[in-house]
Amino acid sequence: MRYWLMKSEPDETSIDHLAAEPARLFEWTGVRNYQARNFMRDDMRPGDLLLFWHSSCPEPGIAGIAEVAAAAHADSSQFDPASPYHDPKSDPANPRWQCVDVRFVEKTRLVQPAELRQHPLLEGMTVLKRGNRLSITPVTAEEWAYLMDLLGVGG
Repeated sequence: MRYWLMKSEPDETSIDHLAAEPARLFEWTGVRNYQARNFMRDDMRPGDLLLFWHSSCPEPGIAGIAEVAAAAHADSSQFDPASPYHDPKSDPANPRWQCVDVRFVEKTRLVQPAELRQHPLLEGMTVLKRGNRLSITPVTAEEWAYLMDLLGVGG
């Protein structure tokens, strides 16, 4: 099992959206960064757990836990002309953009970056590094275990 941090703007998809439909698989569409796409395509597997991070909002941070529920597949938004993530250069026979499906596990208290920075064991987290803009980053097993203790959950 691997661990991840995935960012979502809560106006688009929040942990509350996932919590409202716990059995639903949410397609993680719209990733248009090759490194983040490659994490989903090459490294993520069903059963991997992720920190659900609210981003581009007044109070960013860890808002919950979800799991990868389906392996990488073509991101449907790349073929939808009405989508802000439409990519007219992507070929349906060889899609450029991949995504995974995620499912709700648990809502947590909001843990903002300032609180995370107070913990020396977490200082290596990619999300806390200056200039990082990736929407998907790996989390080490050590970081995950520490965060689960900090959050008071059994992840």
